[in-house]
Amino acid sequence: NSIYQYVWSWIIINDFSLEFGYLIDPLTSIMSILITTVGIMVLIYSDNYMAHDQAYLRFFAYMSFFSTSMLGLVTSSNLIQIYIFWELVGVCSYLLIGFWFTRPLAANACQKAFVTNRIGDFGLLLGILGFFWITGSFEFRDLFEIFNNLILNNEVNFLFVTLCAVLLFAGAIAKSAQFPLHVWLPDAMEGPTPISALIHAATMVAAGIFLVARLLPLFIVIPYIMYFISLVGIITVLLGATLALAQKDIKRGLAYSTMSQLGYMMLALGMGSYRSALFHLLTHAYSKALLFLGSGSIIHSMETVVGYSPHKSQNMALMGGLTKHVPITKSTFLVGTLSICGIPPLACFWSKDEILTDSWLYSTIFAIIAWVTAGLTAFYMFRIYLLTFEGHLGVQFQNYIGKQKIPFYSLSLWGKGVSKRINKNVNLLTMNNKERSSFLKKKIYPIDDSARNVTQRFITIVQF
Repeated sequence: NSIYQYVWSWIIINDFSLEFGYLIDPLTSIMSILITTVGIMVLIYSDNYMAHDQAYLRFFAYMSFFSTSMLGLVTSSNLIQIYIFWELVGVCSYLLIGFWFTRPLAANACQKAFVTNRIGDFGLLLGILGFFWITGSFEFRDLFEIFNNLILNNEVNFLFVTLCAVLLFAGAIAKSAQFPLHVWLPDAMEGPTPISALIHAATMVAAGIFLVARLLPLFIVIPYIMYFISLVGIITVLLGATLALAQKDIKRGLAYSTMSQLGYMMLALGMGSYRSALFHLLTHAYSKALLFLGSGSIIHSMETVVGYSPHKSQNMALMGGLTKHVPITKSTFLVGTLSICGIPPLACFWSKDEILTDSWLYSTIFAIIAWVTAGLTAFYMFRIYLLTFEGHLGVQFQNYIGKQKIPFYSLSLWGKGVSKRINKNVNLLTMNNKERSSFLKKKIYPIDDSARNVTQRFITIVQF
C-alpha cells in the first residue's frame, strides 16, 4: 500500500523530538472521503432545516469545527497528534449535543457525553504514555517496528503491554459507544437531527473504529487483546439490538441501531478482518446518515401537528400513516432500512455478509450471536419503519381550525419543504381505535378542539 507522509519537527530536546505532520494511506483516504461527503450532504440539508433557528450561524461554525477536527484526527502521523485532535472532537461533540443548551435534557446529555468520553480519554492518554515508555517513540512507523522487534526478542513485560493495549482500547470503547461506556449515545440525540446524522452515524463514533484499525499492527501481536476486542464487539452487537427493540423515540431507536452496527465493526477488527470492518464502516455510515436525515423530515412533519415538543414529535407511538404526507421521505427511509437490514443488492448486505462469514471461522458462539442479531436488526428496523409510515396517525384531530393553512411538510433528502397542506375546518382521522396496544400497535390520542398556533405546545396526551 502506498503511503505518503510529511512531518516537521515541533519540539527537539536532546534525543527527544516530537514531529507534527500528516499521513496519507488507504485508511486515511477512506475516512477522509467518508467525512467530507457525509459532511457536505448534512450541511446542505441543514441549510433549510436550521433556517428558523436563531443560532443558525453558531450551528454551522460548530459543524465546520467538528469536520476540521475529524479530518485532523484521521490524517495524524503520531499518537500525540491523534490525542490532540481526539480531544478537539470531544469538545465539538459537547458543543453540538448541547446546541440547545437552554433545554435541561440537552444540557444534561452533553455533560453526560463529555464525562463518559473523559473516562475513555484518560485510558487513551495512559496507554499512549505506556507505549512511549516501552518504545521511545510516538510515530506509527517507528512504534510498530520497535515494538515488533521487542516482541520477537521477548524483551517486554507482556502483562504491562497488555494493560497498555487495554487502556488504548478504552478510548475507542468510549468514543464508539461500546459496552460498557455506551450510555452517552442515546442521550446524545437531544441535539438537532443533522448533528445526529453527522456525529452519531458517520464520523465521531467511527473515530474509535479508526483508532483500533490504525493501531491493529500493535494489537495483533499481543496475546488476548484481540479476543478482548471481539468480545466487547459481540456484547455490544447483541445489547444494542435488544435495546433498539424497546424504543418509542425514533432517534433513540436509530442510536441503538448505530451502537449495534459499531459492535459488528469492532467484532470484525477483533477477528482480524480489517477490510470487512472498514467496508461495513463505509456502507453503514451512508445508510445511517440517510435514515437520520429522513427522521429529521419526519420530526418536522410531526411538529406541524403536535407543535414544537421533541417528546411528542419523535414519539413513534404518535406516528403512523405518514406515507401520503411524506412520500419522498418514505421512499428514502425504506431504502436506508433495507440496506441496514442487509437486503441484497444494497451496500450493507455485502459488508455484513463478509463479517458473518468470517465469524464462523473465528468462533461458533460468536457466529451464532452475530447471525441472530442480524435477524433482530431486520426486526427492529422494520418496526421503526412500520410504526412511522404504515397504519394510521396516532393522534386524533376533531374539528381542527387554524388561523391559516398549515403545511404538512414532506422534506426531501435536502430538507426542502414541499407538498400537502391541511385545510381549514377539516376533520382528520376521527376514527376510534379500541384495540389493545401491543408491541407493534399504537393508541389513538385525542387533541383539543381549540385553535392554536403551530409553534405552541398544544397537545395534552391523556394516556402514555
